[in-house]
Parts: sequence; C-alpha cells; structure tokens
Amino acid sequence: MWFKNLLVYRLTQDLPFDAEALETALATKPARACASQELTTYGFIAPFGKGEDAPLVHVSGDFMLISARKEERILPGSVVNDALKEKVEEIETEQMRKVYKKERDQLKDEIIQAFLPRAFIRRSATFAAIAPKQGVILVNASSPKRAEDLLSTLREVVGSLPVRPVTVKTAPTAVMTEWVKTSQTAEHFFVLDECELRDTHEDGGVVKCKRQDLTSDEIQLHLSTGKVVTQLSLAWQDKLSFVLDDKLGIKRLKFEDLLQDEAEQNGGDDALGQQDASFTLMMLTFGEFLPELMEALGGEEIPQGI
Repeated sequence: MWFKNLLVYRLTQDLPFDAEALETALATKPARACASQELTTYGFIAPFGKGEDAPLVHVSGDFMLISARKEERILPGSVVNDALKEKVEEIETEQMRKVYKKERDQLKDEIIQAFLPRAFIRRSATFAAIAPKQGVILVNASSPKRAEDLLSTLREVVGSLPVRPVTVKTAPTAVMTEWVKTSQTAEHFFVLDECELRDTHEDGGVVKCKRQDLTSDEIQLHLSTGKVVTQLSLAWQDKLSFVLDDKLGIKRLKFEDLLQDEAEQNGGDDALGQQDASFTLMMLTFGEFLPELMEALGGEEIPQGI
C-alpha cells in the first residue's frame, strides 16, 4: 500500500472522525455493478481484503484508509457515430427527407441505450487516507476530478466534509524556478533530472526535459528568457522521490527501498500485515515530509478558523 500520486486536502474545521461511525456511513453507499442501462456507478469498497466481512475503514494508529470504486461502461464514440451515420442515411434514403439535429440527438440516445448492455466494463479504485490529528485527507490521485469524486461521495454519506486543496504562501513556480536557477534547495530536498519549463506569455512555448542536467547552460538560457519551472522532479532525504507541479500535485511518487524493506520486516508473513505495515510507514513518512515541503514552499496558508 504505497501511494503513487498525492493530492493533499486541508480540513477547514476540526471534525471528529470515529472509525465505527465512518464505517456505518460508507456502508450506505457500497460499490455495485452497473445495471444494464447505467453508464456509471460509484461507491465504497474495502481498502484491504475481500468479502462481505472486510471493513470499509482500515484503521492503523491515528490514520484511516478508505477506498472507492468507479464502474463504467465503455462505449467508444466512433462506434456510436458510425451507427448513427448508418441510421441517418437509411432514414434519408427510404423516406427521402433530411434528418435534423433534434432527431439526430434522439437517434443517438436510442443507439446508446441499445448498445449499453453490450459495452465493456471498466473498474477503477481510488484510495484516500484520513489523518484527523494532522487535519488532512490525502488522496492517491493525480487528477483533481478523480479526487473530488471520492471527496464529494464521502461528503454525501457523512453529511459534512469541509475541505479544500492545500495552498502555500509562495507560488510553487517561483520556488521551483529559484531552485533550478541557483542549484540550491531547501534542506533535505534535492533536484533530480526532470523539469517542465513554460513561457509566462499566454501563447508561450513549453520545454520538457528528461534525464537532463538541470544546471546546464541550456536550461539556464531558458530561464534567462523568462520561462518558469512548472514541474520538477525532486528527492526528499533518502526516503522518496516525486514530481511536483505548480498546483501542488505530487506525481510519480516512489518510496525508496529502505522504507519498503522496513515495511516488509514489520509486516510479518501474511498479506494483510504487509499492507498494514506499508500503510502505517507511508503515513508516518508523510507526517514528516509534507510539513517540510510546505515550509520549503514558503509555508502553508492555513484557512481561517483552524
């Protein structure tokens, strides 16, 4: 259980999270299969284990892990459009009249409904960790839309969930640009070999660098012309590496072997023990890493009332 991406949300009010009450709330919206005429369904599943007895909330120390699953029917647009075109041509030929937009839309809906029961099913799960004492919810997602799907569904079942994406006092682009320009970072952080540079003009260019010496004259020349760093690969201590973007999204998160070996030793022989150990160690690591990252970016902007 190692997150590969990370979006951080700050609770704007001090909410009590009771594992038993949360379990009951999540059980009111379980994941289920799409009915024959449904495009998508969304609900909660057990983060660890399978079967009806597997808990929907995994508790480890001060942390809770939940998971939601989206099931959707995949209906390629090209298939629908080809069928629609064929139907329109058939009507226009047989009835010798033009098919206009309103009728086209109606025909398209009928085609979709006819095709839905035969469409492929795709399932995807999203995990979120709740750390009440730290006042954050951490979502294993790179897309804010995917994270919001989980958070809005969680809000639906618990009744209230005042959260917002974490923000910092200094623009991340300014800090990352300065790190690359000066080859100096905050303590415990190290610039790696990948970045994205953007021109600040509306129609400006984008330069993406991989496996590149970011101290090179080529990179410095781009910076001198006014480009800013909007994504940067970084390492923190000897524990993890990641790519940070200008919206504070953390992508391609990788925990180093040292941590993974420690979790393996702590977890024992069974799969659930291994998962619990890795989740716990991951959350303890985030407990050190995230405050240092916020501080490196000028400090977190704390919402009023916290």
